[in-house]
Amino acid sequence: MRRYFWLNVALVLALVAAVSVLWQPAIWSLVVLVPVAAVGVYDCLQTKHAVLRNFPIVGHFRFLFEMIRPELNQYFIESNTDGMPFSREKRSVVYQRAKSQRDTLPFGTQHDVYAPGYEWLNHSIAPKVIEDKDPRVVIGGSSCEQPYSASLLNVSAMSFGSLSGNAIRALNLGAKRGGFAHNTGEGGLSPHHLQGGDLIWQIGTGYFGCRTPDGKFDPDKFAERATLPEVKMIEIKLSQGAKPGHGGILPGVKVTEEIAKIRLVPPGQTVHSPPYHKTFDSPLGLLEFVEQLRKLSGGKPVGFKLCLGRRTEFMSILKAMRESGLGPDYIAIDGGEGGTGAAPLEFSNSVGTPALDALPFAHNALIGTGLRDRVKLLTAGKITTGFHMAARLALGADVCYAARAMMLALGCLQALRCNSNHCPVGVATQHPGLAAGLVVADKKLRVYEFHRATIESFVELLGAAGLERPEDLRPWHIYRRISPTEVRHYAQIYPPVEPESIVGDAPPLGYARPWHEARIDRFGAR
Repeated sequence: MRRYFWLNVALVLALVAAVSVLWQPAIWSLVVLVPVAAVGVYDCLQTKHAVLRNFPIVGHFRFLFEMIRPELNQYFIESNTDGMPFSREKRSVVYQRAKSQRDTLPFGTQHDVYAPGYEWLNHSIAPKVIEDKDPRVVIGGSSCEQPYSASLLNVSAMSFGSLSGNAIRALNLGAKRGGFAHNTGEGGLSPHHLQGGDLIWQIGTGYFGCRTPDGKFDPDKFAERATLPEVKMIEIKLSQGAKPGHGGILPGVKVTEEIAKIRLVPPGQTVHSPPYHKTFDSPLGLLEFVEQLRKLSGGKPVGFKLCLGRRTEFMSILKAMRESGLGPDYIAIDGGEGGTGAAPLEFSNSVGTPALDALPFAHNALIGTGLRDRVKLLTAGKITTGFHMAARLALGADVCYAARAMMLALGCLQALRCNSNHCPVGVATQHPGLAAGLVVADKKLRVYEFHRATIESFVELLGAAGLERPEDLRPWHIYRRISPTEVRHYAQIYPPVEPESIVGDAPPLGYARPWHEARIDRFGAR
């Protein structure tokens, strides 16, 4: 193609010269032709892109189509049910409910109800009409002086820095209006969070907002912020579903004066978040840290969040709880399908237990060790509808988190540019011009309406199953198709365990080895 390019350039220029002799205005065509030819010459001489060297000029169309590939997929190729990570159907129901638009489905389901993986809720011939449209769960054990009455659906952890200030304010104001909680994410407690909504302050490995200059935990700075009236609970982040076991780096160019002040780090300098906590290195140390945070916060509920990995390590925490008498007020189980602004492909795709497998294990482990009554279970992982909530509660969760669904309520298009700072709707960006496009006064109402409608849909499903309270949901209420001719309910897929059976003489299969190998003085096996 290069040889033909040079030949074509020569022919075109010769043709223009010949025509110009007969019709002088033809010379103006060079205004277009010369720059195009220059691009082609550059393509032939550059050495980085073989496709441009071999196909000068026309090779640029490849990069153009690659650039708009997500949009082509969304608008012209994918069906209503096959888009990822969220299908068009799931995105649409969030948009419709956030905008208080019609969210009914015409002409029947578009799902193949005989395909493996299809799930449904078994209804009752005697459904209930539930009067309580906002059921809540009290989080806080006997050692907690300020228990919190939580909504069944709350905003999951998303930091200022990952999300724009306008997005954070809209989320918090929506939470304030709807009476649900807003998790700050590990990026610190920013002024954007302090709009009056209930907050769950998340403390990550970087201890942002409560750290010493060398990155260690600072009790005084923590107490100063943890005792704010807006802060209702404290959450220690051990790992997250999108990139469990992976730390983070915030490049110095992104550490603005505002972010530096919030995170208590030097402006303009690269900040590292290690993959592990420096304050403790054992299950017993974690529980002692929980106790310390509870006291420093004035007796507020304290929990920790993790994506389930090595089961022995989770068991070691439970063993430490039994032997020490210490423990969290709640445990948040994040699924390996969780999202983030940016994560290595291997971690997003291939590390961490998915929520529907992790949640029943954690629930059963707590029951089998006699600890379930002491701890509430929160869960996250692509929750967008009332059915998703029902499925999680049937598997043992008390409360649900949603992150990306809340982003969709804010107007996220799933443009898949969260890691580029070029979010087209001003949600996942720090670009002032793009962030300004997100109008807080409008989006806070959408967050509120999405939450309200999703809770309402969950309550309707609960009544359809003939149940009156969320805690009445059991694994056998949800069925999954295994093959075109076989179905199983959750209790058959995730067998329950008897109370304190794990600590008995014959622990159930799948729990005996992790419990036997668990140690309270270190994470990992013996």
